[in-house]
Amino acid sequence: MKNKIKIVITGLACAGLFLCGQNAQASRAQGTDLSRYQGYTAVKGQASDEFAISQIGGINANGIYTQNTYQSQVATGIAQGLRMHTYIWYQVGGDKQAAKQCMDYFLPRIQTPKGSIIALDYEDGASVSVSANTDAILYGMNRIKQAGYTPVYYSYKPYTLAHVDYKRILAVYPNSLWIAAYKDYIVTTTPDYAYFPSMDGVGMWQFTSCYRAGGLDGNVDLLGITQSGYRKGGANNPVSKPTAVKQGIKADSVPKADIKPGYTVKVNFSARKWASGQYIPSWVHGKAYRVQQVSGNRVLLAGIMSWINRADVEILQTSAQVKQTSGSTYTVQSGDSWWSIATRHGMSMYTLAARNGKTIYSMLHPSDHLTISGQTSRTYTVRRGDTLSSIASRLGVSVSSLASRNHISNINWIYIGQRLVY
Repeated sequence: MKNKIKIVITGLACAGLFLCGQNAQASRAQGTDLSRYQGYTAVKGQASDEFAISQIGGINANGIYTQNTYQSQVATGIAQGLRMHTYIWYQVGGDKQAAKQCMDYFLPRIQTPKGSIIALDYEDGASVSVSANTDAILYGMNRIKQAGYTPVYYSYKPYTLAHVDYKRILAVYPNSLWIAAYKDYIVTTTPDYAYFPSMDGVGMWQFTSCYRAGGLDGNVDLLGITQSGYRKGGANNPVSKPTAVKQGIKADSVPKADIKPGYTVKVNFSARKWASGQYIPSWVHGKAYRVQQVSGNRVLLAGIMSWINRADVEILQTSAQVKQTSGSTYTVQSGDSWWSIATRHGMSMYTLAARNGKTIYSMLHPSDHLTISGQTSRTYTVRRGDTLSSIASRLGVSVSSLASRNHISNINWIYIGQRLVY
């Protein structure tokens, strides 16, 4: 998620009061939230993660948009034993018609189990009316509840206090807040409760955007809310089985002896050495790779072209499932570049790269699969201290692309409150 700021709560007293007030039996499970930037496979920040929340898409000033990574993230998360949930970018301001349009579109397309979380990501585009904003949020949460899911509100504390009457939300949905507040921007693997965003009704806390090197949101479930939709909290025992959940359970049941070229596998966090005997770099752990070749008990991982023992990987998708969940794709050929592929399909190379969770500086390898279809336009609101360069870097696009798309002739001239499409 984007546009979140650091919130520092001074003094340990606030944290102490919070901890005393929590359910002593809460799981305190940790997990991640995912969007297209993480690619087609669900990502763990730590081997012990128990859940992940995947973005299905959302609504912004340009209307409804979808995330082609959603179904495969849900499927591969289930295959890893993660309790998978859903979130929606909910830039509706105080417009209940926009809220209705959003719910009408996405609720029939949810791929996580009945009872699972559907969170409304409300961190941009609020109207001047706190009452109207809250009405629009409650409308969405009511629709989620009526559809058989668990409604959750996501944002950060200052934005909520400025634009939303969160007490009204809690009156209907107690402990339904998922609040982001970070101590700092260095790698953080466990929450520091001295920096908890002290307010009523927080069921889940996003405590870092640097859960691992390179950036990934880390969350802690304070009250066991992420067990919703899963019997006894087991990812393999969901209340219902949409297509993506079925795919994940099926992949998890495939014996490693059946691994074939085209499968997607994850390198286990416990894996220490390649089949050659050399040590595996830490950045490889938990990452997903397509199987290029199989030889005896070894599999060759595409992209890094390294052999690893079957016992050291986990199956995320069979080759058939990759085709089912990846949408319209293109297989990279020798000599291809981001520019040549994008030009062939009538699109910007920056859009193509972003659609695949990459930048134009990311390496392409023959046999890589790229998604071509899917609308991924979003907006960013300029804030104090921003420059076009810093925004472009944060969003993973080029300055020239951002300027061109927003008709900016002078890249040194942007203003607070300006909305940029990317």
